[in-house]
Amino acid sequence: MNRIFISDLHLQDVTEQSFQCLAALLQVEGQHVDEVYILGDLVEMWVGDDDQTPAALSLVELLAQATQHCDLFLMHGNRDFLIGDDFAEATGVKLIADPTVLDGHILLAHGDALCTDDQAYQQARSVLRSEAWQRDILQKSLEDRLALGRQMRAESMSNNANKASSIMDVNPEATAQLMQAYDADLLIHGHTHRPGDHRLSNAGRRLRRLVLGDWSHCGWLVRQRGQAFSLECFSLVDHYGT
Repeated sequence: MNRIFISDLHLQDVTEQSFQCLAALLQVEGQHVDEVYILGDLVEMWVGDDDQTPAALSLVELLAQATQHCDLFLMHGNRDFLIGDDFAEATGVKLIADPTVLDGHILLAHGDALCTDDQAYQQARSVLRSEAWQRDILQKSLEDRLALGRQMRAESMSNNANKASSIMDVNPEATAQLMQAYDADLLIHGHTHRPGDHRLSNAGRRLRRLVLGDWSHCGWLVRQRGQAFSLECFSLVDHYGT
């Protein structure tokens, strides 16, 4: 099985380099891989599947084209958790749970649930991910939701600027417990914007944690070829070599 995994693109506008690079990546990789997994925060803000902004419409069109060539899977992140069934139907993307297990031992997660030292974030997350809160929000007008989304983004940036860097990374104990609960020896996640390839050990078992970076200064992906996994970075400027 050949797969690639990406996350934290934080797309906002069709003219930005990251959007153009995603289009090129899907075009190139779609001819060679069986599956593409997006592990959350595909966009900077998603306020509902009825979004008719140019960026939202272009994204739907791009993904619909990509799913004609390979299977595309999407996990919710902390920016795009309102992506729903209408989006999936329009694009052909398959929504997957957080966490998800592949091949019996590969654990996929966005990563924010593992940042347990950030208690304020975890409390907010429990509210935002609740069915009641999301049902309430989606009943508001699109204009109100867009305004709320901008407000929440601004508050998040302000709050994060005042937090200790250490509490915004995954908690090692929470990570080990999650991998043990799913009997996984490989964890792939994003969210923290701290790309890396970490070799771990728990109760004598060798574990590995691959962390995807955000698409700001460069793009990041994890590539799977059979049983081999590699973390790769690439330029956003050259449009993935197309």
